[in-house]
Amino acid sequence: MSYLKSSLVTDRGFVVLDRYDQSADPQEWTDLEYVDWKSSGDTRFAPLASASGQIEANGFWNHTPPRADRDGVWIDAQVAKAPRLTARATEPGVNVGRCRVIELQPNEYATTLYNLHQDDNNRLNPDGAGWIVRVFMNLSDDPDSFIILREDRFDPKTEIRIPLPAGAQIIVDTQRFWHAVWHRGPDPRYCLITSWESGPALDAYIAAHHGTNEHTNPPLDQAFMDEAQADVHRRFAERSVSIAEQARADRAASE
Repeated sequence: MSYLKSSLVTDRGFVVLDRYDQSADPQEWTDLEYVDWKSSGDTRFAPLASASGQIEANGFWNHTPPRADRDGVWIDAQVAKAPRLTARATEPGVNVGRCRVIELQPNEYATTLYNLHQDDNNRLNPDGAGWIVRVFMNLSDDPDSFIILREDRFDPKTEIRIPLPAGAQIIVDTQRFWHAVWHRGPDPRYCLITSWESGPALDAYIAAHHGTNEHTNPPLDQAFMDEAQADVHRRFAERSVSIAEQARADRAASE
């Protein structure tokens, strides 16, 4: 299938925009209603736009009728509590799918690597439409935390680490990248995550905010990375054993 894509995002899979002056805005995310929804860590979500306008965080393709992550329905009660966040999510004038604030508790680097995942934003996206990407607008001030991106889930050489101070704004092709956030705490991290459709309007927004994909990773000790990667492989091996044992137990119970 053929999709309309933003060239700067397509080049490296991510774009870093100018940092936003988050301190000038009210902390609207503290007033929102959150629901438990486990993503990549100990998380809750406060949806502003969902598949049907309900306060839930499920993928649009899991609804009836199933559809792509676009044409989100705004939740009046949530929008009333967070008009500034809503304005930021709609500022580019592009099609918006899911829009929600994530609350993430502090975690460890190895756990972040274990939780790396790809999104499925473009499932059912019609041919010729804009490719769906996600923008991460960090709300809390977490300069020592990082969004971790990898094109190869198990290859540390492909890792990109982007810091998350208040006002950090990063557009990511999360269907291309394995991704998760290493949040070093000590308080919960809050971030506005919105699905945006690629196209001329998004290109103009990226240009207006001096988007760039030039980036140098903050340094991280190689021995520390190697130890974390080994821990991830150990966890997956233990998980495989556990799944196999459960399958054997289920077969025995059915005989």
